Amino acid sequence: MADKFAIVTGASTGIGFELASLAAENGYDLLVVADEGLIEAAARDFRLHGVQVDALQADLSTTEGVDILLAATSGRRIDVLCANAGRGLGHGFLDQGLADWRRVIDTNITGTLYLLQQVLKGMVARDDGKVLITGSIAGFIPGSFQAVYNGTKAFVDSFADALRNEIKEAKGVTVTTLMPGPVETEFFERADMLDTSVGASKSKSDPADVARDGWTAMMNGDAHIVSGWKNKIQAAVAHVTPAGILAEQHRKMAQPGSAPSDDGGPR
Repeated sequence: MADKFAIVTGASTGIGFELASLAAENGYDLLVVADEGLIEAAARDFRLHGVQVDALQADLSTTEGVDILLAATSGRRIDVLCANAGRGLGHGFLDQGLADWRRVIDTNITGTLYLLQQVLKGMVARDDGKVLITGSIAGFIPGSFQAVYNGTKAFVDSFADALRNEIKEAKGVTVTTLMPGPVETEFFERADMLDTSVGASKSKSDPADVARDGWTAMMNGDAHIVSGWKNKIQAAVAHVTPAGILAEQHRKMAQPGSAPSDDGGPR
């Protein structure tokens, strides 16, 4: 058993998988969590680094799922938390079912906040610990045809800034927000957005690069990291562009059927 312990949520694929790999490479024992059975296969990969890895399949959109995660720590001191679990949802809001958009909110906000609250209490009490929250530059942009998801990320980005200020007296505890743009993961397939311009784009970020940026920023105690120079520019522009213009730009990326067809035009 290592003397360092990390929790990574949403660790079965994508950014979470890469974050867990970095934690294992750096000698952290792991509790990795996802809402799918693939987390067991991911854990086998992480164990190749010679650390102890416990895998847990749990629904982190529920407080019950978060409680199951917390119980799985067996009271062990948590040195690092990568709160990465998230869910997307495409199409127009009026076409979305209540259960679908509620699950996005419960995963991205409710479950994430409950987990952060429970873990940070211990970190602040002992004045030691590092947290990485996966936000998004989507939080800066009104997300036409992805409105609920972008809204949750706006909440997460803002919440992390407020939380960081609230616990600033705990000098040994850091909260870092990782804010990527579109990343080459299963996100767009799961959000039913493969027929959109952004979903079909070949210029998405590599999840390994995004995770490395986030891990480095967390270890440095940085407040935020926008991963990728193109996303840094987009984030800066979003701060000075009227919301109506940003919403129209997002519409062109996320509206169903906006992906180019074989002849180069929209579908």
